[in-house]
Order: sequence, then structure tokens, then C-alpha cells
Amino acid sequence: MTLRFAEPSERADLGAFTARLVRLDQSAPVRLRAARGRVSAWAPTPFDVLATRSVAAEMEPADLTVPGTVLLTALEVERAAEVELAAGGLWIGSLPPDDGWALVEDIPAKELETLTERGLTLAREHGGPLGPPASLLDQTVLTVSGSADSPVRGKVNVPMRALFALSGMGFLGGADTGALPDGPEPVVRVWATGSWMRLDARFGAVVRRRVTSLPLFT
Repeated sequence: MTLRFAEPSERADLGAFTARLVRLDQSAPVRLRAARGRVSAWAPTPFDVLATRSVAAEMEPADLTVPGTVLLTALEVERAAEVELAAGGLWIGSLPPDDGWALVEDIPAKELETLTERGLTLAREHGGPLGPPASLLDQTVLTVSGSADSPVRGKVNVPMRALFALSGMGFLGGADTGALPDGPEPVVRVWATGSWMRLDARFGAVVRRRVTSLPLFT
């Protein structure tokens, strides 16, 4: 496989994404998909949430899965505009659709940071050798609704595991997707389809199938 970056900064972006992933899970695979001058990296996190980052690059073949550790090593060793990789990872599960997403709401990044910190406190209090209990991870921490003319029907629940993934991948801090240059505070954008939910921050996004759970915070 040949991965060609448009700029050195794009290789650095993918390297940072992969480094964060490997810190969370050294066995995680990365699926790379190329389309329209960009390569999107997809990876599972320990929170059962997908993380993704898109960079300006081209790739042949257009769809390949590699171990995260192999990709990270290649990006750190090869500083040229092209990186050579061999397939070797196993991808299990489906990816969300490329199209059909509707913006539901912009959430202040500080609000999500506060909710994440409260969740981390609970995780430290109630977690065990295997990490936070599933009951905590599945709790709804935020519920948002689109406008009356939005194609997304009903409310979109954001579970704690999505915030843990956003924070664990380093996406949450300093998020400013959607913020105007001279005013509004940084935000994270909530997007949805009929069956998927996505949180977009400045340095990447996390994606999960939409589920219904009970509120954690009142």
C-alpha cells in the first residue's frame, strides 16, 4: 500500500491520531479509506466507540486495514511524502455511512468537559480491574433534539462512553469545530442519521450507533 500525504502536517495529524489510539489499546487496528483526495482513519476504542480522523492524502488501494502499532511505526520512521504499508489487520464490524448526516446541535466544549470529569470521578469510585462498569458507560449524559425540519427524528442520546472516547483520544480539549473566530466559545457538533450518532471536535470525531438509556445526571 502507498499512502501519499498532501503536506507533512497531514502525516503528523495521522501520526498523532494513531499514537493516541495505541496508548488506549496497543492491539487496535486502523482502517484506512481513501476518497476525493482524503484518507479517513477509523479505529475501535476500548469504550466500544469508533474514533475517526480525516487527512488530505491519497492511497492505493483505497481501503486497507493495518495494525495501529504498524501504522504508527511507519509514520514515525518514514518522513517522506509517501509511506509504504502492507495489509495485516483484521476489521470486525461495520462503518457508518458517508452521507445522510444531519446536524442536531452544537454543544459548548466546556459542558462536555465538565460531564466527562464527573464521569471519570464516578469511574474511579466504582470501577474495577476491567475498568468502568458497563452500566456507567451506557448511561445517557446528554440528550439533544434537532429542529422541527430536521431529517433526524426524535431525540439523540449521548452516552458516557462516547465522551470517554472523545477525551481518551485527545479530541475534546480545545475543541472548536463550528466556533466563529471572534466570539462564541468552542463547541462540539452533534450529528446523527437514523441509526448513528457522531460527535465532531477539532482534532477528530467519535461515532456510535444510537441507543436509548436512562439519564445519569439531572
